[in-house]
Amino acid sequence: MPTTKMPFGILDDDKLEHIPGTAPLNGLQNTDTYSGIDPGFLKRDPTGQIVLVPQPSDSPNDPYNWPRKQKELFTIAFGWGCGCVGVKYGKRPVYLGTTVGLMISCFWAAEAKSFESFVAARVFCGLCMAPMEALVPASIADIWFVHERGFRTAVFNLGILGGINLAVPIAAAIIEYGSYRIALHAMGGAFALTLIMVFFWMPESAYCRQALNIDTGEANVVVEGKGALEQLEHAPTSRSMPNEESMSWKQRLLPYSGYSNQVSFWNTLVRPFYLIASPAVLWAVLLFTTCISWLVGISLTLSQIFSAPPYNFSVVGVGATNLSSFVASVLGTLTAGPLIDGLVTRMSKMNGGIFEPEFRLPIMVTYLLFTSTGFFAWGQASYAQDPWPVPVIVCLGLINFGVQLGTTGVVTYVVDCHREKAGEAFATMNFIKNLFAFGLSFYINDWIDNQGVRNCFFAIGGITMGVTLFTIPMYIFGKRARSWVHRHGIADRL
Repeated sequence: MPTTKMPFGILDDDKLEHIPGTAPLNGLQNTDTYSGIDPGFLKRDPTGQIVLVPQPSDSPNDPYNWPRKQKELFTIAFGWGCGCVGVKYGKRPVYLGTTVGLMISCFWAAEAKSFESFVAARVFCGLCMAPMEALVPASIADIWFVHERGFRTAVFNLGILGGINLAVPIAAAIIEYGSYRIALHAMGGAFALTLIMVFFWMPESAYCRQALNIDTGEANVVVEGKGALEQLEHAPTSRSMPNEESMSWKQRLLPYSGYSNQVSFWNTLVRPFYLIASPAVLWAVLLFTTCISWLVGISLTLSQIFSAPPYNFSVVGVGATNLSSFVASVLGTLTAGPLIDGLVTRMSKMNGGIFEPEFRLPIMVTYLLFTSTGFFAWGQASYAQDPWPVPVIVCLGLINFGVQLGTTGVVTYVVDCHREKAGEAFATMNFIKNLFAFGLSFYINDWIDNQGVRNCFFAIGGITMGVTLFTIPMYIFGKRARSWVHRHGIADRL
């Protein structure tokens, strides 16, 4: 079959009939793409215009069928939890266990009597922190449809960035007027509130679903359950599904729902690292690592820049500079969701009703423009010792606004490409990001001392531009890459 180009410059693939991630979103005008599916069989949103991707089952216990209020409370809970932190047996036991661990680690560190005990508490905190960050994007995919994920992913990113930006001014004020022990006790209290929110607002979202499978590249109609996918014959013409009673409120509050799959525990631990072979995950690792790590780098150098002349900020004053970053992140959150979801819906409609995950990637233009410009401006303003509103409000605002838009694009793209393995993908991404950020903390201050703040952040701005340009081949060849990953069973080799 000759090579053809899809609309908007995405190269098509002729190796698979159904490619993971590709799905009908605005109907099935392009019937050749999804031959065998009766358009009247597909479930849609209340407007009747948007096909629900993934397709929900008929069960009231399916997270896709949860009431809107319950979904939003779930979103608030993980947004708060991720702000505070700044997979075999379902997700709820992990959320509950790690939140308890984070709370204990903070109280432990606050009362530590030796440096060794303090370090051990912080190590334990890190071990509990990673699963929460990694599981949230998978939970978003569990309960929100494709056309609704943009804003909820932006809330997740706001939690991450808010944890970075707000922790510094809050902790600085507490430590200056109290002590670091009070700050750690306050952090433990924040996790206690998180535990209450997780317990009441975050029921188990992992679910064995019987429904049309239109976005994972398997047979058109499948049963998702017990770690296997079984084809259902003649299901496209019948909507008969087994009746299932709705779970009671008390059942939803149980720490463990009974969910399990057949993947071994050790397979679960190792499998995330196989996903680095996925071009989508590899691209996301590159962008996600630099996005978040550069912000960590800025937070590590604020005192170095603003406590020295001509600014001479106090500890609280240095911490307060992060408020500009937080406000920019909030504005980015309010912008990212409608922009990304609206763009996806519009492009899908123009594409004959067919959604492609690559429709998430044009948002990276905003990351390139705002964040790169912000880094160049930050370096120059700090070097020239401009009045503080220029580097603090303008430069940090540009950087964080762009980062919020960019990370939302990265996260939603990976979720759309690897919905069933989103947890593993983000475990890999967070592991590499944390390693890089940890290493950065050892050399960025010396980097500024040796080469100057302008050269340092000019280099960071250039690196940011360079890695963002990899989005162009990802956009063009992304569909073929998804086909290649599926055909070679990259995530299933174990």
